[in-house]
Amino acid sequence: MKYCLTAFAITLMLVATVHAELPSATIAMVNQTLVSGKPTVIDLGARTCIPCKKMAPILEGLSKEYKGKANVLFIDVHEDSAAADRFKIRMIPTQIFFDAKGKEINRHIGFMDKADILKELKAVGLK
Repeated sequence: MKYCLTAFAITLMLVATVHAELPSATIAMVNQTLVSGKPTVIDLGARTCIPCKKMAPILEGLSKEYKGKANVLFIDVHEDSAAADRFKIRMIPTQIFFDAKGKEINRHIGFMDKADILKELKAVGLK
């Protein structure tokens, strides 16, 4: 029984790790991030969108890997329609890239892999 519970606990931890997701950022978090002096990507999508689900672990990994060097945020537009209006989102997922001054430099619509996100972050100042 003890081994069964241990195996179950390990399985739950692995499942939680595989499906890790960034929390949906608030407008206050976005505003603070854009004046942080770091390049930023904001992914606007939804937890129910298939390409958005595929991007979730990529964004989570980038957030951890580049902590202190770049900001990686996610906003669920189904939970925060004001953000969708503010950023003029027409389709999801949409990734918006900002330079260290908080100026929008580029945006992309659709799934984006890690290499392409990194390429864009480097273009806006990631070192």
